[in-house]
Amino acid sequence: MAGYHHCSASAEDTALHTLHECSAWDEQHRALGAIIGFDLSLPAVIAVMAGSSSSWDAVASFCEAVMPAKEAAERERERESALLSRRNNRRGRRRTVQSDLRPP
Repeated sequence: MAGYHHCSASAEDTALHTLHECSAWDEQHRALGAIIGFDLSLPAVIAVMAGSSSSWDAVASFCEAVMPAKEAAERERERESALLSRRNNRRGRRRTVQSDLRPP
């Protein structure tokens, strides 16, 4: 991936950033924090997940909310990139065809 696309605070998409820092998921962070506590560092989240099924379910719900949104955004970026690439290829072909029609 050429960088992180959901906020400007990070250059890369990491689990820690998504779980703990990314402002794009503030609503999901609040919902998760209300159930498991607001220490969303990886060690703390793993500890509470292992401690109770309700905490496990809360983390799973966070993942089920965030991951499809990230995947949909990635698919949209790929679609836009493919369209741009096709447009650029067509423009190049047009120039070639037009130059072929010019008299010598």
